[in-house]
Amino acid sequence: MTNQEILAQFGPREAMEYDVVVVGGGPGGLATAIRLKQLAAAKGTEISVVVLEKGSEPGAHTLSGAIMDPIALNELFPNWKELGAPLNQPVTGDIFLMTSETGATRTPNMLLPACFHNHGNYIVSLGAVVRWMAQQAENLGVEIFPGFAAAEVLYNDDGSVKGVATGNLGIGKDGEPTENFQLGMELHAKYTIFAEGSRGHLGKQLIANFKLDADGMLRVPTGPGLGINLNAGLASYEWHLVPIVLSEIPSTSAISCCVNPPK
Repeated sequence: MTNQEILAQFGPREAMEYDVVVVGGGPGGLATAIRLKQLAAAKGTEISVVVLEKGSEPGAHTLSGAIMDPIALNELFPNWKELGAPLNQPVTGDIFLMTSETGATRTPNMLLPACFHNHGNYIVSLGAVVRWMAQQAENLGVEIFPGFAAAEVLYNDDGSVKGVATGNLGIGKDGEPTENFQLGMELHAKYTIFAEGSRGHLGKQLIANFKLDADGMLRVPTGPGLGINLNAGLASYEWHLVPIVLSEIPSTSAISCCVNPPK
């Protein structure tokens, strides 16, 4: 059955109204929801904010290992240490190695550009940071719906975005509703914020609908990125604090290690 046929037979879908719907419970989506509630509280007003997260819980789909600059967190929660944010291990040293087939040469730190210096940053589990952010968001009154993936963008009669609809549950491999079928629900909002990542499922729908890539030019600057973090053991180093970031450059590889050097 097509989605239209399912709606005709089992619809209409239940609808919920919010001031703001945020699609995606990652760091960006949660920070948005938190800041909106903070601004509303500062003005003595109340707004309803909901975050849709496809994972079983916030952080479940977050690529976890990371080296984190706390500058944004300082602005969002100046007292994040008192609130128990899981930023427990500061970076205490940098090692940058230029590797080849026969060995590696260390680049002196004084020659490294500022972006390669990690002093003041923290080695974190980003999944744990996201879970902590979700707790802070809920403390501020943000509603979080884990396990609900937004499947469709909804539009008003004038073509503006009305909200999103979650996917149907209980659809068999043949595309037919099973005995456990549950129709998705609609979430309508004055503002819908898409924080599902670069070129996400709904992002592609929006790009196609509003022709944001007309003439082959994507008018929303996006780009995929991937960080690779490895936990490794080095002789005479505190092995459990050695995340390594790899990046390719012409004819060689660059390895930047943030470690606790030997005492």
